[in-house]
Amino acid sequence: MSLPVLYIKTGCPWCVEATAYLKRKNIEVQTVTVSGNPTAMNEMVSLSGQSKAPTLDWHGEILADFGVDELIPFLKSHGIE
Repeated sequence: MSLPVLYIKTGCPWCVEATAYLKRKNIEVQTVTVSGNPTAMNEMVSLSGQSKAPTLDWHGEILADFGVDELIPFLKSHGIE
């Protein structure tokens, strides 16, 4: 199974927090920076219907424009503590 994809923007504090949280929890994701990358930005918008980051594609389930407070229950709903 491929890794979940985390779309981030350069200089985004929520992206930094989400990335740090996932790293602390040893949750492996593929990180895609959408800043300056129109193809990646279009992919994120196509998946989530919006252009805000961070956006997480968890094997087809999308969590868009979130902070760690929203990430924790999302991960718990997928059995990850």
